[in-house]
Amino acid sequence: MHFINIIKYGISSSLLGILLLTNSCKKFVEVDGPITSISGKNVYENDATSIAVLSGIYTKMSENSIQYGGFDLSSIGFITGLVSDELILYIGNTNTTLMSYFQNSMSSRLQGTSFWNTLYSRLYIVNSAIEGLTASKGLNEKVKLQLLGEAKFIRAICYFYLVNLYGDVPLVTNPDYTVNLSLSRSPQNKVWEQIVSDLIDAKNLLSADFLDATLLSKDNERVRPTKWAAIALLARTYLYIQNWKRAEDESSILIDQASIFSLVPINEKFKKNNNEAIWQLQPVLRGWNTEDAKAYIIPSDFGPNGASGVYLSNHLLDVFEPNDQRKKEWIDSISFENSIYSFAYKYKLHTQGEDVNEYNTVLRLSEQYLIRAEARNNQRNFNGAREDLKKIREKAGLPNTIATDFNSLQSAILHERQVELFSEYGHRWFDLKRTNNVNAIMSKVTPIKGGNWNPNWQWFPIPIYDTQANSNIQQNIGY
Repeated sequence: MHFINIIKYGISSSLLGILLLTNSCKKFVEVDGPITSISGKNVYENDATSIAVLSGIYTKMSENSIQYGGFDLSSIGFITGLVSDELILYIGNTNTTLMSYFQNSMSSRLQGTSFWNTLYSRLYIVNSAIEGLTASKGLNEKVKLQLLGEAKFIRAICYFYLVNLYGDVPLVTNPDYTVNLSLSRSPQNKVWEQIVSDLIDAKNLLSADFLDATLLSKDNERVRPTKWAAIALLARTYLYIQNWKRAEDESSILIDQASIFSLVPINEKFKKNNNEAIWQLQPVLRGWNTEDAKAYIIPSDFGPNGASGVYLSNHLLDVFEPNDQRKKEWIDSISFENSIYSFAYKYKLHTQGEDVNEYNTVLRLSEQYLIRAEARNNQRNFNGAREDLKKIREKAGLPNTIATDFNSLQSAILHERQVELFSEYGHRWFDLKRTNNVNAIMSKVTPIKGGNWNPNWQWFPIPIYDTQANSNIQQNIGY
């Protein structure tokens, strides 16, 4: 559904049915009776149906196939890995959409294969939820506050990815299509301000406890956002907008919660409900673990064109230091026609029928140490930055960095981010852009991939339907 149709017509009752009823291995909530509109007042006068709207968002995020064009939150790492220097598309792959991303030759005519449509669909839902929840008089107050916090958190994460993928974007904060139909793109700084505002609200509204499906009792499942998830994304946001002091402050809050979060061994970091996980997506397709494992692991009987047809690039493989346990634990390979193909192996359970022991990890504590290291380095707290790097490198079986000054530490931090966070949620692509390294790297990498780099292509194209339907939405330069 395109942006214009989303804001004009909303979400159909059939989609809501998908949101409420899923073949999950463990349903978030049971709901009785049909609901005809997520914007109807009846939805937000009942705890169970209100919870189901937000639960449905997490379900859709988790179930969308990465390798078959599911342009959702869970596939951002996959697509940006193709766009950047992390992944290689096998030469025998005939998927023209994936090839256009891989060769940095995206087109505005890639309808239905754009994060733009998915994220704005989600924004319609959360904006409707915020409006309905705010006006509701019939909800348990604890449930109401938690859901408002979740909705604002989801709105923030949607805009985080929109602004990083597209630059200036329409800032839609209510479901009124009469207002939204003619919106123009807001400057990036305004979008970042909205992200910060929503995350501060979410931080104050969300529970500090992991909650069960009723939102009334504590749970061991780390699948609903908490105040800690809001703090984690807020720390990352402050890092991106170069507010170093606040990035350090927010990441420190999380790092100091030793009774809730701690760094775990390399081989446990992507298991369900591990102590490093801040927010995870629970698998919902019966009999399967994560979509990441299905997308990245290359089956030996099909070769590199099996699964999604991608493998890890030498640009990534060559930067690992000797004895780095992350390379040993998180990368595997197959031999096919006398060539070796390496693939991401962070998630290991990829066949149907296995016990569900891995959850897709969206936010984890290791990133917070890297955020704080970079924030401290930019405040010239070199010893503090080194201590944070030491924590990450110890888990990888490595001695601490020898870097001691700003430039060498910055390089060391970016290196750790590259080998720690590869294939996860666009970190590498966004790091290249926010540190102004994208042109230097991609001008070398893109020709190897069969394309020609243009600096304008660090921003994704807006679907042509939306620029034609609303003349106030201007296309990104170069498309």
